[in-house]
Amino acid sequence: MDQFLAPELLKALKVFQRDEITGYQIYSWLAKKIKGEKNAAVLKRLADDEMRHYEVWKKYTGTEISPDRIRVIMYFFISRIFGITFGIKLMERGENTARDRYARYLELLPETKTIMDEEDAHEQQLIAMIDEEGLQYAGSIVLGLNDDLVELTGALAGFSLALQQTRLIAMAGLITGIAASFSMAASDYLSKKADDTGKNAGKSAAYTGLAYLFTVALLILPYLIFKNYFVCLGLTLTLAILIILIFNYYISVAKDYNFRRRFTEMAVISLGVSALTFGISFVIKKALGIDL
Repeated sequence: MDQFLAPELLKALKVFQRDEITGYQIYSWLAKKIKGEKNAAVLKRLADDEMRHYEVWKKYTGTEISPDRIRVIMYFFISRIFGITFGIKLMERGENTARDRYARYLELLPETKTIMDEEDAHEQQLIAMIDEEGLQYAGSIVLGLNDDLVELTGALAGFSLALQQTRLIAMAGLITGIAASFSMAASDYLSKKADDTGKNAGKSAAYTGLAYLFTVALLILPYLIFKNYFVCLGLTLTLAILIILIFNYYISVAKDYNFRRRFTEMAVISLGVSALTFGISFVIKKALGIDL
């Protein structure tokens, strides 16, 4: 049928066709590698949708199209490293532009609306069915990171001015951070045991504590490498912003949250508490007459 299509339309349909066969390949690979029959079945249904769409466009182009191998490998490994939900939703975000292009051909190609509806509704419903343990405990990870970033950046700002020796600051920060991580994990455990969320209290506490400890290690690191405590504080605050940026981007993709609002809120709170603690430390130091 391709001889009856305008060159521009034919080119567009081949792009659509390649997107669909690429998606089919990604979902098929993941379905074979993922653990759990339920998740594998969901991915298989997603792959079937992509193949069905591919066959629709093939009917018009009359051509077999190969998948984009680079995209297949990239999204496969992203999904394996950062989780199926994150990888798929990141890929779906890229396909939003394809859905916009579909809209141009609604009148010319009757199947276009059906494909758009399936892309917008059916596939999203299937993605929501994927069950990932790490994502279930994302709230616990957020709790650990959020509390750690606010508390430890504030404490390190205070220690930096009060102690002014990077090794002493690192020691005080580590003691504070490790103690706080145990406290946060214990609090999360007791909280989950008390409510009826259905979550495993031990796993939730472990996610909270490990997220806290990981963040503590990163924020303390500059004080173990450099000698100037102002440089260390600046690097620590920069790391805090990067952690907020990366984690909130991950959550915004995986759980469909508003990235800009959440990132701005956490960044402003963390930096604000650090500035306030630094000022309070200066006042206390002067009031007590301590000069290190």
